[in-house]
Amino acid sequence: MRRRRFHWEGGEETAAAIRSWTVASEPKVDVSPIEREVREGGDGAVLCMTARFDATEQAPTALRVDPAAGGEALAALDPGLRESLELAAANVRVVAQAQIASEPKAVELPQGQTVTVREVPVGAAGLYAPGGRAAYPSSVLMCAIPAQVAGVERIALASPPGADGKVNQLVLAAAELCGVEEIYAMGGAQAIFALAQGTETIAPVDVIAGPGNAWVREAKRAVSGTVGIDSLAGPSELMLVAGDGTNPEWAALDLCAQAEHGGEGPLVAVAVEEAVLEAVAEATEKAAAAYGSIGEAPLALVQVPDLSDAIDLANAFAPEHLELFEEDAVLLADGVRTAGCVFVGRYGATAFGDYAAGSNHVLPTGGAGRFSGPLGPGVFRRRIAAVQVPAEAAAKLAPHVDAIARAEGFPVHGASAMIRR
Repeated sequence: MRRRRFHWEGGEETAAAIRSWTVASEPKVDVSPIEREVREGGDGAVLCMTARFDATEQAPTALRVDPAAGGEALAALDPGLRESLELAAANVRVVAQAQIASEPKAVELPQGQTVTVREVPVGAAGLYAPGGRAAYPSSVLMCAIPAQVAGVERIALASPPGADGKVNQLVLAAAELCGVEEIYAMGGAQAIFALAQGTETIAPVDVIAGPGNAWVREAKRAVSGTVGIDSLAGPSELMLVAGDGTNPEWAALDLCAQAEHGGEGPLVAVAVEEAVLEAVAEATEKAAAAYGSIGEAPLALVQVPDLSDAIDLANAFAPEHLELFEEDAVLLADGVRTAGCVFVGRYGATAFGDYAAGSNHVLPTGGAGRFSGPLGPGVFRRRIAAVQVPAEAAAKLAPHVDAIARAEGFPVHGASAMIRR
């Protein structure tokens, strides 16, 4: 684990310094050759790249996974693990359902016209569940359930197969638990391009969501505008604000847990007291040495003059996860505006949100919390406005439309309104 102290220079300045240090080694990738291959080669190109990058021992002969494979995987699941996945799914569903507006918003304006704004689901959603270092059935739950709650009729799941050419059994079981039958054994940038533009086997989707590596992120950036995307997620992040009563071992395990996602994600420990900060730092290094799953993650240490400064730093940094290990955590949380998800109090480990608390673990990273939030049903829905203009409203509005349209150089717009006067 790489460790560095940062001097307090104000929220914005200190946040910028931490970002500069932690993202310096983030790889830059070019996905345009992959996009071209998928566009020109379709199924064959995706299968070829799957064999090259994922299924290195036995490549699949088809992209589509047999729908029966999910049921078999779920039936073979350890009963205790199945119970845990079912609990997590139920909690995620309850939280997702709470985010859906039940009634369309109708506004009657003074001139007599009515504007009604309602939400409808997109027709098809493409979901990505990462593979590689590990299987992520939790990501299937976090993506599929909000899409279902949103009302999406068609859900297509892509996940990279293992060396044997098969999608991980845990991923298949989670998909079955969610009722997702359209599954494709493909990963990386090629999966994103295949979902966005379609192939012989895959019909294109309207929205793509789900976490992934740098190749997945850059492919989502490339297709954004052709399809909707949830976010451009980068390495996982955690900022932890430690108070006087912080248990260093608890804090250390929380920080190291995020480092299990890889060595690129920034970890930030913040405290007012020097002794508290040092205790957390030492416990984190000890924990990192004890677990083989911890990479060379960057640990930034910041001593702040006051707790209000800690919140200023959090708002400037906009961490994916923010843990508040303070007695007044509930009050402090009210001042947080940009974090992807805030865990309030010492019992609120980020791991609960990653799996079973009900919140979504697909969160904005890299400071994107300034303008986006957790994955939810809203990503899979779009608004439609319906305008009703009765005759009397048209008569009142037409002269104003005509005046504005002529000022903009569009006289026919004005004539279109005035003829209805």
